[in-house]
Amino acid sequence: MAKTPAQRIKKHGANAAVPQHHLPAVINPSTTRTPEKAQSNSNLILIAGVVASLFLFWYLHLLTLNQLTQLSGGLPMPDSLVGGFDRGFAEQLRSAMDQDARGQLNYVHKTAGTLFPLIFGFTWLLLIGTNVARKSLRWVLWAVPMLFVVTRLWGNASVDAMLSAGTLDAGQVALASALTVAGWVLLVLSLLAGAAAVFLGRKKAPTRTDAAGPAGT
Repeated sequence: MAKTPAQRIKKHGANAAVPQHHLPAVINPSTTRTPEKAQSNSNLILIAGVVASLFLFWYLHLLTLNQLTQLSGGLPMPDSLVGGFDRGFAEQLRSAMDQDARGQLNYVHKTAGTLFPLIFGFTWLLLIGTNVARKSLRWVLWAVPMLFVVTRLWGNASVDAMLSAGTLDAGQVALASALTVAGWVLLVLSLLAGAAAVFLGRKKAPTRTDAAGPAGT
């Protein structure tokens, strides 16, 4: 049986041959994630989110909802009415759309109508979070896209409930119309909040001259 280093020292004293044990080298002892690299990764995610949001907006509002007017006798979908709608319009739309047409609108709400506000909201939260350092201001700006997401999803459900109800209720129409208008208003406010965040981010970023110091020193 092989002797341990302690047993060898005890038997042979200072002349004992003790094998040297080396610990394995530490892999990647220091991180290479610099602030510049982290910022670059955030920018890539932001670009992807903005592109996805633009595509979904085009697909939802400029393509799909316009195509659904073929199933409603040319009447626009409630989601496209920036100024809202009244009970008379809701009655006309309900009469013009059969069950299959309402089912298609409901499907659009569950797919592109859900993905657009969620991806847009996430992108704008990241945009604001990476450009606004002041915590209180960041939360104020964050509130706008978060409200937009909640309002749009609630508005989708309200429109579907209005169209599928057995008897049209004035309260349902008023709620669906108010949520539709609020969704468009919050979308515009979210865009303004994002623009303000970018402006603040560029304002706080030091210029190359400031970072390098005065010339000639």
